[in-house]
Amino acid sequence: MSGKAEEVVVVGSALSTANNTSANPVQIVTAKQIQQTGATTLSDFFQRLPSVGSSSQQNTDTNGGGGVSCTDLRNLGTNRVLVLIDGKRAALNSSSNCFDMNSIPVQQVASVEILKDGGSELYGADAVSGVINIKLRHDLDTGNITVRGGITGHGDAPQGMISGFKGWNFDHSKGNISLFGQYMTQGGVRQRNRSWSRNVQIGDDADPSNNRFGSSYSPYGSFYGLDSGAAYRSDNQGNLVAGTKRFNFAHDSFLTNQLQDSSLSGDAHYDFNDHFTLYSNVLYSHNTSMTQMAAEPVAGAVPQNGPYPTAITIPADYPGNTAGEDLQMLRRMTEWGPRETQTASDTLTAKVGAQGRIYAGWKYDLSYTYGANMYKYQQSNMGSYPALLNTYGLQPTAFGDPNSGMIYNPSVCDAAAGCVLSSPFASLSPAAARYSNLNTTSNGHSQLRDLNLRIHNDHVATMPWAHGGDLGIALGMEHRGEQLTYVPDPALQSGVALTNPQGVTSGGFNVTEGYLEGKATLLRDTFLAKDLTIDAQGRYSSYNTFGSVENWKASINWAPTRDIRFRGTIGTSFRQPSVYELFGAQSLGYATALDPCAGASSPTIVANCMKAGIASPGSFQQQGSGQVATVSGGNAKLQPEAGRTYTFGTVLTPRWIPGLSTSVEFWHYNVSSSVGTLATNYILNNCYNGTNPGLCSLVNRSANGQISQVSAVLQNLGTTNTSGIDWDFDYRIRLTRMDTLTISNSLQNLVNYSQQLVPGGQYYHYTNAIYYPGGTSNPRWRDYATVSWQHGPFSITYMANYTGGVHWNDSSSFMQLSDGYGRVKTPAMVQQDIALGYHVESWNFTGGVNNIANKNPPFFADGGTNTDTSTYSSFVPGRNFWLQISKDF
Repeated sequence: MSGKAEEVVVVGSALSTANNTSANPVQIVTAKQIQQTGATTLSDFFQRLPSVGSSSQQNTDTNGGGGVSCTDLRNLGTNRVLVLIDGKRAALNSSSNCFDMNSIPVQQVASVEILKDGGSELYGADAVSGVINIKLRHDLDTGNITVRGGITGHGDAPQGMISGFKGWNFDHSKGNISLFGQYMTQGGVRQRNRSWSRNVQIGDDADPSNNRFGSSYSPYGSFYGLDSGAAYRSDNQGNLVAGTKRFNFAHDSFLTNQLQDSSLSGDAHYDFNDHFTLYSNVLYSHNTSMTQMAAEPVAGAVPQNGPYPTAITIPADYPGNTAGEDLQMLRRMTEWGPRETQTASDTLTAKVGAQGRIYAGWKYDLSYTYGANMYKYQQSNMGSYPALLNTYGLQPTAFGDPNSGMIYNPSVCDAAAGCVLSSPFASLSPAAARYSNLNTTSNGHSQLRDLNLRIHNDHVATMPWAHGGDLGIALGMEHRGEQLTYVPDPALQSGVALTNPQGVTSGGFNVTEGYLEGKATLLRDTFLAKDLTIDAQGRYSSYNTFGSVENWKASINWAPTRDIRFRGTIGTSFRQPSVYELFGAQSLGYATALDPCAGASSPTIVANCMKAGIASPGSFQQQGSGQVATVSGGNAKLQPEAGRTYTFGTVLTPRWIPGLSTSVEFWHYNVSSSVGTLATNYILNNCYNGTNPGLCSLVNRSANGQISQVSAVLQNLGTTNTSGIDWDFDYRIRLTRMDTLTISNSLQNLVNYSQQLVPGGQYYHYTNAIYYPGGTSNPRWRDYATVSWQHGPFSITYMANYTGGVHWNDSSSFMQLSDGYGRVKTPAMVQQDIALGYHVESWNFTGGVNNIANKNPPFFADGGTNTDTSTYSSFVPGRNFWLQISKDF
């Protein structure tokens, strides 16, 4: 092999560069590193990387996640990282408006490049926190069949995969056709099958006396007197009983989604000459998912959605109402059965292009990409509000008034075909359940059209002085259009269904852009300048929605000797709000949050709660299961985000220690006018503690003082700052002719994560915090280490993933121990895995155990699972065994 360094194009630059000489902090993950973990999806693997935050969407998102897995970087959100396939944009999921990692077959991945720095100046919007470039296998002239299976130590969540590829060269290797296919299935984990999650707790762990288990939405119902506030339940035989009975909803819920994915791809190219190579690639995937939750909880309607009352009121003269007053009803409709969500997603990314040499070192790449996603979201056993009222013989006194009371009128059931008159104090008969039940189907469709022209020359000129290097120039243009439509079921749009109401989302945008990059090697191979290179990039973008914007980036890369290199970057970024953020209709969700007025003792909070209509906050109790109805949605008045990023660090590759490479990098992100929503807990806390009384306008309460809803639509918040230090270490040691030891480590130290939730307001510091009672986490330390020993055809790899302990934060302040007991911290966690491999002729055998210590995720009172499934997703299944066999031909 010649001594000349291999030159490649790595994400972060449009110009070729020698390995390990880029100024941009880029992490490269190989296919072998992914497969040795036993990961079924790319998302499963990415959760190991310290730079990937907990705000990503994962397979543990069983309440509205829809089987979609999306990755973020630095905890800045899935909407601020750009995912590319072979350097070009790809179709987004029309439900989550992010790139679904489940749509990429892991066996087709050749490598992944992660730019841990802003990239808007080269790749356009969305590349605020960085870029993930997934490189697929192409240009194959061999074949392979791989089969994999796995199961947890609990005997559930089976995993299976079969994949194959075959490539053919033709016309003396001028052309190539490669085909790839994969089928993957992954079973779900039921919540009742994990001891740590069987009995769900919600409450303030700084004061354990406030802790509650289960939900007040029970099959027996919870009935509250509108005048006295007294609490009752039914015996399900038609009688009213004093007191309430909580319900353990974990029995019917899933912790992880069931997944199936089928993928097909075709790749072809033909080299006519060095000026013209025609290429094309088509990637298609069909994903389905299924998850289950406890039966539908029923309380009423959202005030602004439809003509139905926000509360179901049982009048004082209703048969069986012995309370002597009107009652508000909360009830779990187990007669309908558990809620089941099934999704189907079809994603297509098709690319055609031509590339070659223009003249004297100038090269071009012209491509057109079309991407589309069709998404179907089916929900079963959601229930119909008007049909349930008919079944109970209830009629609003003022139809169309959200605060309307109700009267008993059994004739409304007599007039409705199929209606069976029933009592809220008794279980529904099968016939009554069939009449009042409802299933919904929603559909989404997104499209991407991207015309891309890239021109570059790595050696335009040589610097006109001694030891001067090359000047490289890259330029290009891009015209991109994105459209999205999401149409909920008519029952969801009208508020008829008793699940979260939604409206239609429809919109799009187009942008025309041009970019220019110049890279100059000022000095090379001279005293204290083995390499001194500067790089500058700029991009001009013209949007039909917001007008024009410019972004830029500059970097310096200095190697005084071949053993050490210093590098730094500084640049700007831009992100226009997505279609969902701009045009998304309002929808209802249930955020885990605690009402500050419940049991309030602070004079300020007591006074503000009394102003809100609560006569005795000290004795007031929050209804529900610690969840607050929260309305979210798009905002057409949103403005773009602006960001600034800088990094600086050093890379050490000492000649006296062959095989060693290590780097240290400091990074800093600043995102202003960040698009987001205020946490429900933040709104409630800051409204009633007097910090921001203006937030009280976002809180609506019903006549009995209970929170009916909180409004938290998207808006331009203040500034988000985050910074930290990365340390990467790789060492390959040749022990003997047969033995090689490889050590790899990736460490992140989070120095700062702070947010200005209100423009111009104070900064809240979330470093080493986990948002309580449900949100992202920002551990100060994260680490992923692997040690691999190769002995001839045999290999063994040990992997350890460390997540530092975090302190609970209610989005306003860190929680404190009140009386010296209770839990307000989550401990550090280490996941340990092991993988063994054996190669004989054309056969490869690999197997392993993930979470070999069978550690459970740590306790966290999230109100749904007893842990934070986003941060600790890999611990959720428990110990997992897997085996893979592949045959090359």
